[in-house]
Amino acid sequence: MKKLLIFPLVAAILFLSACMGGTNSESTTEAPSVTGPGESQSVTETATEATMEPIFKKEDMPRLDGSTANIPMAMLMLQRAAGMTQEEAELAVNFTTTPNAYYNLYNGATDLLLVYEADESMKAMIAESGVELEYHPIGRDALVFIANESNPVSNLTTKQLQDIYQGKITNWKDVGGKDAKIEAYQRPDTSGSQALMAKLVMKGLTFMDAPLEKKPAEMGGLVDALAEYNNNGNALGYSVYYYAENMYRQPGLKFISVDGVAPANETIASDEYPHTNEFYAVIRKNEPQGGSVRKMLQWILSDEGKQAVKDAGYVGV
Repeated sequence: MKKLLIFPLVAAILFLSACMGGTNSESTTEAPSVTGPGESQSVTETATEATMEPIFKKEDMPRLDGSTANIPMAMLMLQRAAGMTQEEAELAVNFTTTPNAYYNLYNGATDLLLVYEADESMKAMIAESGVELEYHPIGRDALVFIANESNPVSNLTTKQLQDIYQGKITNWKDVGGKDAKIEAYQRPDTSGSQALMAKLVMKGLTFMDAPLEKKPAEMGGLVDALAEYNNNGNALGYSVYYYAENMYRQPGLKFISVDGVAPANETIASDEYPHTNEFYAVIRKNEPQGGSVRKMLQWILSDEGKQAVKDAGYVGV
């Protein structure tokens, strides 16, 4: 199987360019949005401009890390909080994925995370280290399920998903589809999306064993695998909504509704979609008052920071 992962910073830059403009209070900018390898479309975004002066000199910014899906938000925050250009923000954002970001924070290798929830093993490791972390919800996302457009199944219940990922349901015909084996992809145990799957869907149930080729290390690798698997529509996988919709959309794939509700910003904001979860700004609890880390955290939690979350296309809290 072809393993292709194109890091989506170009898409993020193009996406964020719609959120930055001149001196007007609002601007409408038309720009190409890269939605997947070899595919682009023209979109129009309306963004509220930042009206305050940057609060940081670029050299005084705390070190940021976090989840892949939060890269566009981090870039916009750096542009607004530190007056960086898009190119400078791209170079400054070096997110190492959810588990690595938590590891870097409690080991002192970074200062502030924009991150999804850690898995239980990472939470236990942090607790054993004696390092106390401070969590502040800044937005909401959802765990979404992805299949090939050729698959006639458009909705699955949470119970059906549980049975599929326990290995109890193995054929699409048992959930209203064709007589074909369900090729159910997972993520590595410590990944952010696997942590959400365990928490929101499985709820203590045991995952069936999956071979390594069905547990791609990167989110983009999972999306690629779903798009490429034999081109016969048998595959099923999951990701977080923002990443799959805005950063690495692949032609030929679709979202599966869950319990009759399709994932969208509106259904995530209203909690109508059943598998939503917050993401966070996280710092070490012993960060001193008045320091650059708490100053950045305070900005993220301010009206300007909340607006940056929304302007980057995320669901705010």
